[in-house]
Amino acid sequence: MSDIWKPSVTVAAVIEREGRFLLVEEETSDGIRFNQPAGHLDPNETLEQAVTRETLEEAAYDFVPTALVGMYMARYVSSRTGLEVTYLRFAFCGELGREHDRPLDTGILRTVWMTREEMLACQDKHRSPLVLRCVDDYLAGKRAPLSLLYTHQDAAHA
Repeated sequence: MSDIWKPSVTVAAVIEREGRFLLVEEETSDGIRFNQPAGHLDPNETLEQAVTRETLEEAAYDFVPTALVGMYMARYVSSRTGLEVTYLRFAFCGELGREHDRPLDTGILRTVWMTREEMLACQDKHRSPLVLRCVDDYLAGKRAPLSLLYTHQDAAHA
């Protein structure tokens, strides 16, 4: 076993429609929590491909990322196992496509649309403090072009 520290790379979709944000309600080791459609970067995919895939799997929507809202680092300690994980989260905004009639990913209970105020009122039920931070950064107009991200051809297969 390696003693090399390795953060977990995750992606998240910040999706706003008419003043409400798309969240998923999910079962976690710490109970039922709210999160953006989000998940881990899989082998052989780009960050953009990962956020598109995760949005489809968790929320049953097509999603095309158009900008990077932010890059975040946070430490999480499981209340159940006591294990510590550091996450690097890449949050994207973009265009929401059509909704599909398909089952949601394992552990996802439902999708919900919430205003920022509704999110603030239930922040103790967020998967992490990054959920609200990503929305606040989005509302503040933080955007970076996707051209900021580069994936070498050996790292991902299109």
